[in-house]
Amino acid sequence: MLLVDTNILVDVFEDDPLWADWSVGQLRAQAQVHPLGINPVIYAELSLTFASVRELDENLEGIGVSVEEMPRAALFLAGRAFLKYRRAGGTRTNVLADFFIGAHASVLGCGILTRDEARYRSYFPRVHLVTPHGAP
Repeated sequence: MLLVDTNILVDVFEDDPLWADWSVGQLRAQAQVHPLGINPVIYAELSLTFASVRELDENLEGIGVSVEEMPRAALFLAGRAFLKYRRAGGTRTNVLADFFIGAHASVLGCGILTRDEARYRSYFPRVHLVTPHGAP
């Protein structure tokens, strides 16, 4: 399993002029070696791009991305990582989604296809990342 971060899917669905080609290429390449999935947090973030559940589901199905539930261990780990972030002086409050995504990948033992690597590398250093900058 490879979790696909929201930014990758928005690149594709909105045909981002800078990133769509890279994101489409990575989805195609990664689908050859991993099942691709998202979790409910990513699904909720993607809902901003679509008019209905049906439209979102059809688009995800069309590119071969499944929706995976999050185990409680991932939910707990996300909260703990966010607490560590806040105690280290992190002041942004809209970043909790990244902690859910990173924790989910950590608990599943899978990677993340993303363009936002810094927070994942800082708080989930064992999670393999597929990024424009390559692996560590």
